[in-house]
Amino acid sequence: MSVRLHLVRHGQTPSNLVHALDTAAPGAPLTPEGERQARAVGEVLAAEPLDAVYASTLTRARSTAAEVAQPHGLDVQVREGLREVLAGDLEMRTDDESVHRYLSTMVAWASGDLDAEMPGGESGRATLDRFEAVVAEILDSGARTVAVVSHGAMIRLWALTRAANLDPATAGRWPLDNTGVVTLETDGTAGWSATRWQDQVVPHAEPVAPAEGDGPGGEPLPV
Repeated sequence: MSVRLHLVRHGQTPSNLVHALDTAAPGAPLTPEGERQARAVGEVLAAEPLDAVYASTLTRARSTAAEVAQPHGLDVQVREGLREVLAGDLEMRTDDESVHRYLSTMVAWASGDLDAEMPGGESGRATLDRFEAVVAEILDSGARTVAVVSHGAMIRLWALTRAANLDPATAGRWPLDNTGVVTLETDGTAGWSATRWQDQVVPHAEPVAPAEGDGPGGEPLPV
């Protein structure tokens, strides 16, 4: 059975405006612009035959998911495992050094060092495992098309490590704006393939080996 996941980044928050590493619960609410973005992505996904809508426990994700679920008459299924990559000791910092530490830890994860830990936070393995547990639940549910409202760094990390046709050195530099959508598909036997990254249509091709030192992107990861 084929399954399509639309991974949706939440709408804009005040923390996004100051580039704060805001990952703790309950997190910042949506700004008025974020509310507009949530309505807009809900309207776009109204054309999709969604069977289920999932969201992280954070306020911004739940609010965005409510707009996605409403046209379909669906309840939002809230799961802890969909939360953002936890900033740990870097929580709410905005300085370049902290953002670099957050990003460089994710680069290590994308390069295969999943036992590396965010300062005061989780390892890459624990981070991916909790998200993967929710994906496994979705696959077992029988749903065919599902929207998952999560967070920028989490979506980027999971997609880049799971989609066979995404080259981390290239896709890691593609933007993932507030309410941007990354779409992945699986037939249940051959793993995941990405079909779209925000406005970028992703070809079904063999991934290009990343250059030494390349990671999931050269820009601060959105949360």
